Amino acid sequence: MKANNKKTDRLKTPRVIEDYDAVDTSGMIDQSKLLKYEDLGLKLPEVAPTQVISIRLPSALLNELRAISSQTDIPYQALIKLFLSDSVSKFKKRSIA
Repeated sequence: MKANNKKTDRLKTPRVIEDYDAVDTSGMIDQSKLLKYEDLGLKLPEVAPTQVISIRLPSALLNELRAISSQTDIPYQALIKLFLSDSVSKFKKRSIA
């Protein structure tokens, strides 16, 4: 029974660890109180705000996009997103009318 008291005392005593690879830190985790993201005030988004895709573009088009991005000081991937967003908005407006 006293072994449990030592364990809880050890958990309550703050320790400074300089090298996590050399020290076993598993004893510092109270497994009887498993935490969830909500307990920490965090919430994961249900759907990721962005998704990674792969798209093949003609080299000439990509070179033109990079040239425009250089002239406008907008990274070319951000520029592609802007162009796509504008195009989708225009398409939606045309399809409503």
